[in-house]
Amino acid sequence: MKTLNRDRENVLTYTERIIQFGEGNFLRAFANWMIHVMNKKAEFDAGVVVVQPIKEGLVKMLNDQDGLYTLYLNGLKNGKAISEHEIIDCIHRGINPYKDYSAFLLLAQNPDIRFVLSNTTEAGIAYNANDKLDDAPQESFPGKLTALLYKRFKAFDGAANKGLIVIPCELIDRNGDNLKRIVLQYANDWNLGIAFVDWIENSNIFCNTLVDRIVPGYPKGKIDNVIKELGYKDNLVVEGEQFHLWVIEGPESIKKEIPAEICGLNIVFTDNMEPYRTRKVRILNGAHTTLVPVGYLYGIDKVRESIEDHIVGKFLKDAIFEEICPTLDLPKAELNQFANDVLDRFLNPYLEHELMSISLNSISKFKTRVLPSILEYIKRNGELPRRLLFSLSALIAFYKGERNNDVIPLKDSQSVLEFFKLQWAKGHIPTIVKATLENLEFWGMDLTKVDGLQKAVTNGLERIVNDGMHKSLESLTSEHIQNI
Repeated sequence: MKTLNRDRENVLTYTERIIQFGEGNFLRAFANWMIHVMNKKAEFDAGVVVVQPIKEGLVKMLNDQDGLYTLYLNGLKNGKAISEHEIIDCIHRGINPYKDYSAFLLLAQNPDIRFVLSNTTEAGIAYNANDKLDDAPQESFPGKLTALLYKRFKAFDGAANKGLIVIPCELIDRNGDNLKRIVLQYANDWNLGIAFVDWIENSNIFCNTLVDRIVPGYPKGKIDNVIKELGYKDNLVVEGEQFHLWVIEGPESIKKEIPAEICGLNIVFTDNMEPYRTRKVRILNGAHTTLVPVGYLYGIDKVRESIEDHIVGKFLKDAIFEEICPTLDLPKAELNQFANDVLDRFLNPYLEHELMSISLNSISKFKTRVLPSILEYIKRNGELPRRLLFSLSALIAFYKGERNNDVIPLKDSQSVLEFFKLQWAKGHIPTIVKATLENLEFWGMDLTKVDGLQKAVTNGLERIVNDGMHKSLESLTSEHIQNI
C-alpha cells in the first residue's frame, strides 16, 4: 500500500508565510487545519514550514509524507454525530535545526514570512541561561526564536515591515507576554543592541492566546481500520473533536491579515482575552471539576454517561446555567451558546473521557475552577449556590477514597492525601468539613468565614454519607423543583 505524499495527491503549493515551532498532534489538528480551511475558502495562500523544537521529533516522518497528513474530526455537529476526514496540505516541509541549523536560520531571510506559531508544551516557554547566540541550535524555543528574529533584523536592516506576528499556543497564562519577555531577556544577555530591542518592541506583535480543541491524537487502537478506509498508509493520522475555539489577543490589524471570519472559523480577535479565559475555566473546566466527585460517587465512570443520566445530567446542567453562567460578564446568549457547546462536547460519542482521568489534583482544580464561581455567586445574589456547594461536599466524600466498598485510586499531592486520611480517620463529619474549609493551603482563604457555607457543606456531606449519593442527589433535585 502506498504512503501518503504529494506525488499521488492533487494538492496545492502555497507561499511559505508561516514558521511553526512544533509538529505535534495538537497544532496539526488545530492551527494547521484552520490554515488549510483559509487557504481553500479565502485564498489565504499560507504555506507552513515546521521547525522541530526539540532533538527528538516527527520532522523526518513529516518530510517523508511531503507535509501531508489526514485529519479526522469526530463529534457532534449541529446536533448530529459526525466523523469526517480530509488531507491537510498547508505544511510544505519540516526543518530539524539540530541537524541543519543553517536551513533554520535561512528562514529569517524569506521576505514572505509573516507569522510564527508555536506549541512546545507548557515547559517550552522558559528561559535557559545556558543558551548563547552562537549555539547551533539554542536549546530553548525562546532562544531559537530570538536567534531567528535577530537574523531577520539584520537581513532586512531593521525594516519595520519585516516584523512578525507571533502566535504561541502553549497552555500557559499570557503566553505571548511571557515569550516576548524572554526574547527581550536574551536580547539583553546577548548584547544584541538597543536597535534590535526597539524593533522587537515596535515592529513585531506577540499575541496572547487561548486554544480549545480536544485532540486524542494518533488513533493507534484502530489504525488498521483507518488505513483500510483511507486506502493509503499515513503515519501521521490525527483525530480531533469537531469543536474549536482560538482566542487571539492583539491589535485590530491582525484580524485584517487572518481571514477567519469569512471562513466561518471560531477564531475570536480581541484586545482583552481575559473574559474568554474566565469563561473557559469556569464553564468547561469548572463543569468537569464539579461533575467528577458527584458522578463518580453516583456510580458512573465516564463524562458522556454522566450527562446522559437523568439525575446527574440535570444536576450538572443546572449548575452550569443557574450557578456558573450568571457569575460571568459576557452576554447571556454568548455564555449559553458556549455552555451548550460544552455539553455537546461532553456527549461526544467518539470520545470516552473517564472521570478518574480528570480527577487528578481535584483540590487545586476546585480552587481555580469552581471556588471563584461560588464566591461570585454569593457576592451577586446574596445566597449560596447549592449545587456547587453540594459538589464540594461530594469532593470531601470523594477523598475518603471509597466507592461501594471499592478503593478509589486518588491522585493528588501527598500532603492532600495525608490530610484527608487523617480527617476521615476521625470520622466526625462537622470536624472534617471545618478542617477542610479552613485549610489555607487548599483555598488561599478560610472558607468557614463565608456565611452559611460551612453549614451547607456539612449538611451535604452528612446526606451523602448517611443516605448515599443516589438519594442525596435526587433530594437536591426535588428540593429545587419544590422551591420554584
